[in-house]
Amino acid sequence: MVEKPSRRDQILNAAAELFARHGFHGVGIDDIGAAVGISGPALYRHFRSKDAMLGEMLTSISERLLDGGQARVDAASDAEEALRELVGWHVDFALDDPALITVQMRNLANLTDPDRRRVRALQRRYVEVWVETIRRTVPGFDEPTARAAAHAVFGLINSTPHSAHLDRDQMAALLSRMALASLTPAVVAS
Repeated sequence: MVEKPSRRDQILNAAAELFARHGFHGVGIDDIGAAVGISGPALYRHFRSKDAMLGEMLTSISERLLDGGQARVDAASDAEEALRELVGWHVDFALDDPALITVQMRNLANLTDPDRRRVRALQRRYVEVWVETIRRTVPGFDEPTARAAAHAVFGLINSTPHSAHLDRDQMAALLSRMALASLTPAVVAS
């Protein structure tokens, strides 16, 4: 049985969809309330402000990516499996939560300074999981090359909100193949 999302999660999901579609500044508290069937002011029982909502949204995305990525690497039996799992994890996240990918890419500058620092710190830790895994998989890669490769793969995978040309399973398979091919020694000439 699938657990029904909490009211707080419903609000965050609706806000993510609206922020992705109209931008953070293009959405009012009344718009978010209407999307979940409550008045705008009723949202203040759950969040102190729209800024707080965005902060929690982007912090939770970053925590989820870091925790999920690290768990997959820790459970892998070798470096190649860890890389496949990381790619699959990020592909699934991007395909299942395209609004969150869009909000994350467009709205980091709209965070308060403390939230921005927290999100950036979490993002750096997530990148380091990738860098370490890439370096274990492709021993010839130095740290800057592995970091550049990780960011390039993120760019590929995170482009999915703009490419709805295939069904979800086909898109997942394509993105995974492309990401892994871009990181394998046979394809990447030194």
